[in-house]
Amino acid sequence: MNIAELTPAIIHSQITLPLFLHSSSAGFGSPVDEDDSGMDLNDHLVRHPDHTFYARARGEAMRDYGIFDGDLLIVDRKLKPSQGSLVIAAQDGELLCRELDLRNSRLVCKDSEFPDLSLDDSVDLRIEGVVISAIKEFR
Repeated sequence: MNIAELTPAIIHSQITLPLFLHSSSAGFGSPVDEDDSGMDLNDHLVRHPDHTFYARARGEAMRDYGIFDGDLLIVDRKLKPSQGSLVIAAQDGELLCRELDLRNSRLVCKDSEFPDLSLDDSVDLRIEGVVISAIKEFR
């Protein structure tokens, strides 16, 4: 999966929306079940604002991970990548999203159509950050 665009996470405003305490499989919860404190998605999704950027996913390489073309990825540069982390990596001027396999020193994709990428010193590859969330738009 390629990355089409990068955008810094600039958080100027705070919008607190109602948070329903009970989920429902077929609709909204009752307003009686509303949490008065609400939830601000900035607080929920962006842990380190000064080290976070957004990336727009392009392609289908990460569909087995639930990431599809057009999804907005939230990427944190401050987090240390660990075994199994989804990361954004730069290789030869191209940004890619892949799973980090530290045991075998490579970046992998469950889709066999996309080759694994070695992390050895002979390859010009740099990890730019850890994907912490993916946002889908349905409309």
